[in-house]
Amino acid sequence: MSRDRGPRRPRRLQKCALISASATALSLTASGCVVVHGEREVLPSATRAEAAKALEQFTSSYNAADKAYDASLDADHTTGALAAIDSARLKAGSANNPDGNPAHEPLELSDAKFTIPKKAGWPRWFVADAKANKGGNSRWLLVFTRDGLEETWEAAYLTLVAPGKVPEFKTDEDGWAEAVPANSTDVAVPPADLSKGYTTYLQDGGKSFADGVHTSSWRELRKKRSTRPGLVTQYIDEPLTNGDYAPLALRTEDGGALVFFTSRHFEKQTAARGASVPTPNKDVLALTDGEIKQSLTMEFVSNEVALDPADGSGSGQVSVLGRVQGLTSGKGE
Repeated sequence: MSRDRGPRRPRRLQKCALISASATALSLTASGCVVVHGEREVLPSATRAEAAKALEQFTSSYNAADKAYDASLDADHTTGALAAIDSARLKAGSANNPDGNPAHEPLELSDAKFTIPKKAGWPRWFVADAKANKGGNSRWLLVFTRDGLEETWEAAYLTLVAPGKVPEFKTDEDGWAEAVPANSTDVAVPPADLSKGYTTYLQDGGKSFADGVHTSSWRELRKKRSTRPGLVTQYIDEPLTNGDYAPLALRTEDGGALVFFTSRHFEKQTAARGASVPTPNKDVLALTDGEIKQSLTMEFVSNEVALDPADGSGSGQVSVLGRVQGLTSGKGE
């Protein structure tokens, strides 16, 4: 099976002037102009007004791209896992509907709440928690990131979480949240290790993750699908942890962390001699290279959000609260 990185949208290269600008923030005091180095000083990642504007701009570009089935229209406002999933969806839609999306319904986000960590260094990031006119009653959690002061805020993660499942976050007296370092050892699983831990769990099981729709139930479903008569289905799961796929975590009020992370999954269907692989839908076909004769390998990117309990809290197990997955490519053989 292919181990290529798969579709992703790299960030724009920064010019020297941009790097200089992103390294320094200016704040005015009564005594004059003081230079604050953003890479060293602990500062809020964004103002609340900036966060609201970023969400508004994302929604507008997302709707334009969805209506036209044109990935270029929201390319500047998505990155990481969301960009990989969204660009593949738009590519398939464009192939099957060159004139645009006949079923387009504008995304509307309301009741938005912003959790903005105070931190040093880049990337800066924040979480938007909103109600949407899609996805039932689930809350939409979007993580926005940027690498410099002149950069556009880009949505890297999008997950849906059931009402009442979003935890309370630890905040200071001004309402700013706390970012949890990727290598933090005061939670059950360091955020940097969650993607690897999750993909290992999907393959081998274990007790690191609590039972649920995205853990034990998904493993059981895959087990059933792998043994259908006349068709063998194999699964390979890989962590994605670098660059725009890096995990991001917020400290919860109880000392744990809410962690956003990414994983990649391959599903290979191979038909028995004399049989054939079930005909995939037109969107899968639009993303598939090669002729499907005896097998079809599909590659998916998935972004998850999980509650990582405080180490020593007694619960021990990570709970995956939400997962959004999308097909990014296929190969027929």
